[in-house]
Amino acid sequence: MTHLPDGTMSLAACFRRWSNERPTASAVTCGSDTLSWLALERRTNRVARALQAHGVRHGTFVTIALPNGIDFIVATMAAWKLGAVPQPVSARLPKAELDAIVALARPAAIFAEASLDIDHPVVDVATLLANCADDSPLPERISPSWKAPTSGGSTGRPKLIVSGQPGVVDAFGIALWRLEPDGVNLMPGPLYHNGPFASAMAGLMAGGHLVLMPKFDALQTLELVERHRATWLYLVPTMMNRIWRLDDAVRDRFDLSSLRTVWHLAAPCPPWLKQAWIDWLGGGRIWELYGGTESQAATTIDGLAWQQHRGSVGRAAYGELCVLDDQGHPVPNGETGEIYLRRTAGTPPSYRYVGAEARACGDWESLGDYGWMDAEGYLYITDRSTDMILVGGANVYPAEVEAALESYPSVISSAVIGLPDEDLGARIHAIVQARPGLDRAALHAHLATRLAYHKRPRSIEIVDTPLRDDAGKSRRSRLRQDRIAAPMRGVE
Repeated sequence: MTHLPDGTMSLAACFRRWSNERPTASAVTCGSDTLSWLALERRTNRVARALQAHGVRHGTFVTIALPNGIDFIVATMAAWKLGAVPQPVSARLPKAELDAIVALARPAAIFAEASLDIDHPVVDVATLLANCADDSPLPERISPSWKAPTSGGSTGRPKLIVSGQPGVVDAFGIALWRLEPDGVNLMPGPLYHNGPFASAMAGLMAGGHLVLMPKFDALQTLELVERHRATWLYLVPTMMNRIWRLDDAVRDRFDLSSLRTVWHLAAPCPPWLKQAWIDWLGGGRIWELYGGTESQAATTIDGLAWQQHRGSVGRAAYGELCVLDDQGHPVPNGETGEIYLRRTAGTPPSYRYVGAEARACGDWESLGDYGWMDAEGYLYITDRSTDMILVGGANVYPAEVEAALESYPSVISSAVIGLPDEDLGARIHAIVQARPGLDRAALHAHLATRLAYHKRPRSIEIVDTPLRDDAGKSRRSRLRQDRIAAPMRGVE
């Protein structure tokens, strides 16, 4: 096995290690299908060799537009073995959004199902396996970046967030996520999102058994914890809420004693819900992380510390955080300002954007959140950026939705806001200034070709007055406040 000069191990060497040390142990499971470590090693070697015929080389992007499943893992590992950069996206992206991402990434290959609507050749694992029988190890290669997830943006265009970490084992990340070689890691979240992708792959680096769910289901999550004796579980608050809303008798019939760590992240968790989970499973098992895909810094906190600092998202686990006022000056402890993050001095950049620029104040960068710190360095989030809406843990940028709305001929202008939703945290509401005779059904159909499902408005309000000032700006915060305070008319 090949090690790097500084003692770290390439991802290819890591997976080969586990195939040698535990060849018959389960590596990844989805539904009734399971691959052992040896079978996974051999399959990814074959797929990697077949990918070379499609022009995949060191440093090229490989777009992975696959649903949760074993093929997603195989495609990702095969890319790493060639030194390429896996670039995960939703398998259900509409053509316009996927085309924009592909134009940025210019991938050497796109893994997708045949039904994907894109003007670009796609590959699939089954065909690549049929094209190559050589499952021997490949020459050692290390990707310059181990992932390149995508995000929407305030400009209405997608961007790539290319990790600054190469394709090597992330020992710090394994420890941060509390992953263990004997762990059984249950992942109900979609792997095209950064949190599920990063933590699931770190679990494989650690040598654990990854159990994937094709999609989240509250009851099935508990069933799989019991069936596989899962030790580790990833959730977002919407998932936590749906599990908690199961009947007590249903929830309590499952044996969850195997769980050592339950993570929640990606969206604010209501204090009552967090307390309910702490009371149910114990504070030492419940963990929360706050940070961004950019990985400049992050905080963590367990349920025991949270009860002493109720409402906090924790202290810095890596990197640095500060709270600044509108002029970029630090605010005293206990006072609210915008939260900024940066890497620890002397460490390399944690990411680079393709298709966007960072929101920065000097060498500090913001995710658009507001909050305060206490004297012990615990961070508290008070509000989210008005330019971003969190829907079930997924970021939705109003400008992206507004651009899709305003590409419809009958729409003059629009403003998109998030309204409170008990299940998802927020739902997308569109306020539309339209020409007479707007066909709502046709507008919804138009949006379906341009926006992923979670980004589409759940309600559309028609108005006959301009939504922007002479400078082209709309006051989304005021529009949101008005609609929360009073019933809305013209909404469907």
